[in-house]
Amino acid sequence: MISLYRPGDGPLHRLPAGAKLLGLAVAALLISLLRPGVIGTLVVLAVASVLYPLCGLGWRLLCQSWWRLRWLIVVLGGALWLFVSGVAAIENTGRVIALILLAELVTRTTRMGDLLDVLQRVLRPLRFVGIDPASAALAISLTIAMIPVLAGFVVQVRDAQRARGVRLGVRAALPLLVLTLRHADDVGDALAARGLTR
Repeated sequence: MISLYRPGDGPLHRLPAGAKLLGLAVAALLISLLRPGVIGTLVVLAVASVLYPLCGLGWRLLCQSWWRLRWLIVVLGGALWLFVSGVAAIENTGRVIALILLAELVTRTTRMGDLLDVLQRVLRPLRFVGIDPASAALAISLTIAMIPVLAGFVVQVRDAQRARGVRLGVRAALPLLVLTLRHADDVGDALAARGLTR
């Protein structure tokens, strides 16, 4: 199983997995529904960033996380700036980045097993409508864990193309797709080896 967990004894490491998932869900809801303006968006980004060193993950991991997101910021922010407005670019891009940072924070401070246990308990009522809680929990936890993994793939593709003197463009999508599919195959093989897939 792919795990991005970083052992530690920070306050977020000690918090139960259920509380962290609930906090992430509430934060996602508030960030998506509220429109705090430019200043509020910058405050949300600052809070999401400061949580990394406060929770024992360090400034280095925070800088790496921001660095991995730079192309998302450039592409999404640039498109919104060109086609909508500067305020919309800052607000919407900032909200997406804050959610990605918070999702990575949860995956870095929570063991995958704990995450799966909580999700299975939460999704247990779905058995009555024919949904397997274990499979749904696995899908959700893998989705959350894939956010920083995909960001890392973007960095790998960018570094490889820069080393070859190739400029980033539409062609970057193909190696990114190959890396993603190869990773999906590896995850599928790992799940099959553990008897978690049919």
